[in-house]
Formats: sequence, C-alpha cells, structure tokens
Amino acid sequence: MPNIPAMKKYFIGLIICFQCSQSSAKDYPASLFGIYSDGVTLNTRSIQFAIDHIHQQGGGRLVFDVGRFLTGSIHLKSNVTIHLLEGAVLLGALNPLDYDRKGLTALILCHNQQNVAITGIGVIDGQGRQVARNVVELVHKGLIKDAFRNDRPEVPIRPMLIYFRECKNVLIKSVTMRNAAAWVQTYDQCKNLIVDSITVDSRAFWNNDGIDIVDCDSVAITNSYFDADDDAICLKSHDSTGAICQNVVVRNCTIRSSANGIKFGTASLGGFKNVKLVNIRVFDTYRSAIALEAVDGGFLENVEADSIYVLNTGHAIFLRIGARRQRGSRLENIRIRNVTAEIAATKPDAGYEYEGPIEDMPRNISPPIIIAGLPGQLIKNVTLNNIEIKHPGGGNPQFAKVSLNELDKVPEIPASYPEFSKFVELPAWGVYIRHAKEIGFTNVKLSCSKKDYRTALVLDDVHDSKFMSITINEPEKKKAMHQHKSSGITFK
Repeated sequence: MPNIPAMKKYFIGLIICFQCSQSSAKDYPASLFGIYSDGVTLNTRSIQFAIDHIHQQGGGRLVFDVGRFLTGSIHLKSNVTIHLLEGAVLLGALNPLDYDRKGLTALILCHNQQNVAITGIGVIDGQGRQVARNVVELVHKGLIKDAFRNDRPEVPIRPMLIYFRECKNVLIKSVTMRNAAAWVQTYDQCKNLIVDSITVDSRAFWNNDGIDIVDCDSVAITNSYFDADDDAICLKSHDSTGAICQNVVVRNCTIRSSANGIKFGTASLGGFKNVKLVNIRVFDTYRSAIALEAVDGGFLENVEADSIYVLNTGHAIFLRIGARRQRGSRLENIRIRNVTAEIAATKPDAGYEYEGPIEDMPRNISPPIIIAGLPGQLIKNVTLNNIEIKHPGGGNPQFAKVSLNELDKVPEIPASYPEFSKFVELPAWGVYIRHAKEIGFTNVKLSCSKKDYRTALVLDDVHDSKFMSITINEPEKKKAMHQHKSSGITFK
C-alpha cells in the first residue's frame, strides 16, 4: 500500500512552495492590459497578451477584480497564476467558434507548462447551457461535424472550463467553477497537481464530470465540494504505453452526482495504483458512491478508502473487471473501511436539472455491494471492514426473478459499459460477489427495511474468502448466504 503519511507531507510541502512563490511574485491587475469587466466586451486577445507578457517577465499573478470578464480560449503559460478576487467572474464566450479546437477544447488551456495556478475566491462560469445549444446549431448548419449521438453533440466539440496536459506543479485553489458545456476540468498526464478548497457547481448539460484525472502522478484533491451531472471525481487511464494514474489522495470532499460519486476506469487502458480516499461524503447520487473498474486491459491496485459516508444513493460499492477493448484487466489489493450507506428507495437524483436515465424499469434495487470479475480473471485481495449499509428491500420477484438455482443465467457482459445497473437483476439484496478470491469482510452490518425475496449474500465462483462478524437484519428470517461453485469460504 502507498506510504500515505509521506505522500501527505509531500503535498503539504508543495502547497507551501506554491504559496511562497505566489507571495514573492508580482501582481498585474487585469485593467493594466485593457481587459474590460462589463461582461460584454470579448477580452480573449487582451487576456492572452497579459498572460504572455507576465510569462516573458519571469512570472507573476494576473489579478481580476470585481466584474465579469468575457473571453474565449486562453492559454496559461509557465510561472503565471490567474487570480480571481471576490466578485470576479471569468465568463466563457457564447460562440463556440471562440474556443480553440485542437483535440479537446476548453476555456483555459495549458499544455506542457510548469508552475501554473488558478487561485482566488472568484468564479469561472462557462455559460455551458447556451454554449452547448449554440454548438447544436452549428452542427445542424453543417459548420461543425459531429456524430450527434443521443441527440446531443459529443464532448470534444463542447468546451470544458479547464484542460491541462503534460504540466508540472499545478495549483487550483479556492475558485468556484460553474456551468461547463462538457467535463468541467481535465488534467491529463500532469505531475504534482493540487486541487484544494474548490467548489464545482456544474449541472448545465450532459457529461459534466466534476473533475477528470487522466494518467497523472502525485495528485491531491482536498477540502472541496462537487455537484455535477456526470461522475463527480473520475480517474481515467488513456495511455497503454506507460503513463498511469498513481499516487492520488482525495480527502475531505463532499459529492453529489447524477452518475457516480468517485469512479475509476471509464477508460482504463493503462493503470491505477496507490490511491487514498479519506473522509468522503456522498449524497443524492444516482449510481455508485465508489466505483472501481478495470475494463480495458489495464490494472487497478493498491486503493484504500476510509471513512466514507453515503446518504440517498442508488448504490454503494462497485468493483468490476471487464473486457471492452481487450482482456487481461487486473483488479486487486483494495482496502475499504468505515463506511455507512443508506440506499435510496426511489430515484436518488430526482428533481435535479439533468437526472440519470431511467434504465430497464421497473427493476429491483440492486445489492449495494457488487464485486464482479470475469471467468479466469478474478478480483483478488479485497477487504471491507466496519461497513454498515441500510437497504430499502421490497424486491419484487415478478420483475425478473433470478433464482439461486439459475445463477449461470446472470450475464457476464464483459464488453458492456461498466455500471452496476447493467446486470439489471441480481439474486442478492445485500452483497453479490462473482469471480473473486481472497475476499475478507469483517464487522459488516446489512439491514433490509422491507421483506425481500432475495438472499442477503450470494457468492458465485468465490474462493479462499472469509466473512467474519456479519450481521444481517431483515423482516423475514432466512438463510443469510448462498454459495455457488465456491470453495474455502468461512462465514461467521
């Protein structure tokens, strides 16, 4: 497992270095460069001139005071900080053609730079609702080409708020981010990244991931609030040639999502290792509070989650091996402890602006813990300690009952998009584990409010595993665990 105290000291030292460098850096007021704060004047060229000038002078802070500063894409340069004072709003232009389009696009772009920062208690507002609609108009006019799946434009032609690639020593601190037209912020193959005390309030359009960390090394996401339509904190690995996502700490964060709270593996070509999740609160979230997925041939290992508090979500913990692009994925060495979760009896994100889809309804509420490998690709060495989960129960066998004598009918769906709901119906109300070994549960409490025809724990092709101090509370007394094609199981 990662040396977490050493990682924490490292990140604290990095923050101090940033603060010291900022205190000694020269401040340049935005007004010095003729940047207007009226919310109408397009300032793209003047803001870019200011960034270039500060960069050429050796670095400093471009300071925005009270006002609304309209701009298209700007490119941050080494040793430059964008600092937003209280009342300052960096406002995204409404015309999609005002954003640079080299692959992914964003309001603030940064490529292969170092010692860069966005700080202050101001706001970055992408005006994503209107920008996305304007993108649609350009697609219909034939001016932008797009697959236009599901009657909406794809992510690459909609601007994010922030896209940093191959940057070193990055600080994002205290700012509020609102209304992205796509993913809110993406950090791709960056090293030494600190995201601290930010607020993400982005429910403007589809695919509003709160933050995407892609093949980055040494990342701290701390003391922050995320409210997003799509996955709130999402770790990805796009590189199968060596770059991986590693040495990541997520601490003291509150999350709301119409998808997943914390998710690894939407793309998992490379790998993930040495990740720590501590003191995370998840509420009103449509899918899983935590989803750990290795589905594209990569690996996921050495993850520790501690003190996770979950209220009104569709699901709690989802571990998955898949085979979308290729086989050979690996998921192992996972430690999860001190979790309390209440699973919603109804749609947990009902009433939010962009809700999660109504899928395969009606269907029974899924078991809140699912660990699902593949035949011959077992999930290994997973422990869950001090877990308490409340499930509403009330499973209806008339929907699509899977009996304990028909477990082979549960689909493997190795190439499916990785979400717990893709299994549709499972034979357990509490825990479902399939194709796994060396699983350890200790002091796990499962309660079911209403009578449910399903069994609390179902094991299918599970080996050399221990379930100790397991407490099952449900209205109807019945056998707590069912084993199928399993061996070496201890249950007390």
